[in-house]
Order: sequence, then C-alpha cells, then structure tokens
Amino acid sequence: MDFEQLYHFLFQTFPGIGCLVGGGIVICLIACIIMERRTRKMFVDRPKGEDDWSLFDDDEDEDAGK
Repeated sequence: MDFEQLYHFLFQTFPGIGCLVGGGIVICLIACIIMERRTRKMFVDRPKGEDDWSLFDDDEDEDAGK
C-alpha cells in the first residue's frame, strides 16, 4: 500500500474519515487521563470540598446515604 492509497482511504472515504475521528477521540481521551493523573499528583495536599467530584475514585459515601 503506497502513500497515495493511504491518503485516499483516510481522507476520501467514509470508513477512513471514521478512523481519523475515532483515532482523534482515543488520543484526546488518553491525553486527558494522563493530565488528570498528573494534576492529582501535583495537588495532593488540597482538601476535598463538598462540591468536588472524582472520575476515578469510588463514591462509597454517596451509596451509604441511599
């Protein structure tokens, strides 16, 4: 497969455009997870407020109130 066929597939066909969009979403998701974890490591001394929520932690205290 040469570059011309790859270019045609990625930019001129619906499955190719879907691959580009899906790849972009996956790359953005991975970057967001990495940045979130680095931010958590940087601000570990910050107390958790009442309005704070977490994407990665289990919310056991909310389940106990139900």
